[in-house]
Amino acid sequence: MTYRKLSLFIAVALGSASAQAQTATTLDAVSVTGKRVSEAVEAIGTDHVTATVAITREALLSAPAGITGLKMLESLPGFNVQANDALGMYEFGNSVSVRAFNMQQLGFLLDGIPMGRSDQFGGSPIYRYVENENLQSVTASSGAGDVSLPSYSSLGPIISYRSMLPAKDFGGFFSQTFGSDNLKRTFARLDLGEHDGLSGYVGGSRVKSDLWRGPGYIKRDHVEGKLRYAFEGGGDLTFTTTHNDYYDYDSPAITKAQYLGLADDAFGRSGRDFAYLGYVPDLAETTPGVAYSNVGYNQYYKFAVNSRSDHLYGLTLSLPFGDDVDVSSTVYYERKGGYGVSPEAYATSLAAHNAEAALYPELVAPRGIQYGLSGVDGIRKGITSKVDWRLGDLHTLSAGFWYEDDLYHRTQRRYNVADGHPDGAVLWDEVAHYQRDYTSSRRTRQLFLRDTLSLLDGRLRVDAGFKATDIDYAIEGYRNPADYIALRRPRISTGWSDHFLPQLGAVYNLNDSDQLFASYSENMALPRGADDIFSAASPDVPAPEAEIAKNWELGVRSNRATLNASLALYYTQFDNRLQSYASPVPGSTTTETFYQNVGTVDAYGVELSSQWKPEALGGKIYFNGNLSYNVSKFQDDFSSFSIKDNTVPDFPEWVFQGGVTWEVAPWALLHLQARAISSRYTNFTNSEEVGGYTVWSAYADFGDGWNWGALQDIKLRLNVDNLFDRDYLGTITSVVSGAGSFRPGPARTLQLTVSTSF
Repeated sequence: MTYRKLSLFIAVALGSASAQAQTATTLDAVSVTGKRVSEAVEAIGTDHVTATVAITREALLSAPAGITGLKMLESLPGFNVQANDALGMYEFGNSVSVRAFNMQQLGFLLDGIPMGRSDQFGGSPIYRYVENENLQSVTASSGAGDVSLPSYSSLGPIISYRSMLPAKDFGGFFSQTFGSDNLKRTFARLDLGEHDGLSGYVGGSRVKSDLWRGPGYIKRDHVEGKLRYAFEGGGDLTFTTTHNDYYDYDSPAITKAQYLGLADDAFGRSGRDFAYLGYVPDLAETTPGVAYSNVGYNQYYKFAVNSRSDHLYGLTLSLPFGDDVDVSSTVYYERKGGYGVSPEAYATSLAAHNAEAALYPELVAPRGIQYGLSGVDGIRKGITSKVDWRLGDLHTLSAGFWYEDDLYHRTQRRYNVADGHPDGAVLWDEVAHYQRDYTSSRRTRQLFLRDTLSLLDGRLRVDAGFKATDIDYAIEGYRNPADYIALRRPRISTGWSDHFLPQLGAVYNLNDSDQLFASYSENMALPRGADDIFSAASPDVPAPEAEIAKNWELGVRSNRATLNASLALYYTQFDNRLQSYASPVPGSTTTETFYQNVGTVDAYGVELSSQWKPEALGGKIYFNGNLSYNVSKFQDDFSSFSIKDNTVPDFPEWVFQGGVTWEVAPWALLHLQARAISSRYTNFTNSEEVGGYTVWSAYADFGDGWNWGALQDIKLRLNVDNLFDRDYLGTITSVVSGAGSFRPGPARTLQLTVSTSF
């Protein structure tokens, strides 16, 4: 089915559903009901002034056990989510785009705590801090997040994750999962119950699985806890904490030529199973007398690993002052550490060693393949505070601030291994050459003020507000080998600020069932990749301008007895987009990588979200779906490349997701869904394109009311991802011109989960 036919089918189906709904009794609360149907406020964002939708707890628990909170976003309108594996656990295989933005330009929050950068190195990507079983909901505003939500990375979109409150009664939950690729996952949570206002829970999981392509495995240990004290007069004090330990082996990104078997690979690899080698090959010497000098040894899998340890603590105090004033403040502290390993070929290490050896006599000449170790550690701490003051029935004034310090340390060295052998022990006292040892800091201050007005007897709500943002940045130390060679440890500092970033929105009730909404917002973000920008060879690299965006939205919602639907039109202007490029060093044939603002990107499109429960099917079969059309184009040329009017790479025009749910019996439920995206470009010049694809998935739930002694709600769930085993290219690493690289989409994956509570 073509995308045009698909959109026509959706429109006809919704039109038919709307016609049926006109004869039903209209409701101003929950209309469409069912075991897997969301309330309208979550499904279509009822009463929000922006296009806002949510993933409900029911949907979170229906997803494959262990799926990351980031990959769950693929069920929302407009979100193009790509992952290297079915659960989205492999961190460097994840990508997200929505409207004109990618993952580094979205804002993420957990229980009101801003998550900082989404970078895998040194950042705080949301998937390290959440577990589906402990989440209450995930709410996403794809174009303009609430002005009160703190973020220095968002250019409009905000995704807020809200964890569960502790249960009032003592009890627990346990689940065990088995699946493809030797997947084993255990999850358990214990609720302490409420005692004189004090309640809490602790929950955690352990998951381990083989990589679906190539040798190695991936594993994660995750623990979350919450303590809450509810005051008698209202309000509460809540402490939350998350601890995450993660380890994986890498899998390579590949070109289309490698995928198609046209790259003349030395090891005969091709197709979606193209992977690192699980054995040490027997290769000829390329440097006489150096046994492991052949560059092909860098394809051995044990030289490509990642390890992370992240810890987050938050304390929130919420208090009412009388009937009209509410105050909430959160302090948080995050500590992180970890490392990554990558191989470096003998010839590359030898050249770098020779450039540094005379200056650093402790260096040891390379023996063969090198163990490239990149270390990361850091501390992030901050405070947010907000006050809401209700002035009668017409006004609610909100004001607040956010302050954060983010300190990040990065090191990188190349070590010898015994005999230079790929399986040799690391010789920690033999450093071949130095790469990096720097510290970067980000200090953020943000204020906001908003007035919410209720007009026309409550039928019209208007939000008018603004925020002011100041970001100070500094980097100091050895940023690259050139700093070591020049015997310099420069300190570079800069900052970005905008003291008036407005947001205006309105929602108008046409009647008890239908709403119009519209919004306009302006946002500024810390330039993504700031550390990479200022790690360029020259310490005199000019600071790039801050990335900024202006977002317009106009939409309509309908909430009827058999249909919830939302339609949003949007236009986004994204200025000062950053892109890396290579430039020749004066008087040399070598190049250095720099970052430069490439101008403006304009995006416009339509997002449709709906759920429909037709009366003709007896109320036991219902449908959900969303369809997005997006056009994102460059408005300026870049360097020597003509890219004006080209499509931004990895931004499909069409994204569709739809499903059907059948309540077969009170104890049995079946669900089938499809996700489809259209073709995407891989580079800025639009000279390479990858085709679209459709992937089907399904799940079956059995139980819902099965009890056995002390065990309650015993359930069995079967999830199948990529039901028809579609072979496709997913995550794209885009380039300015030439061939991009990809991560193949995962093959068919099955998992079986048994769960119970007590």
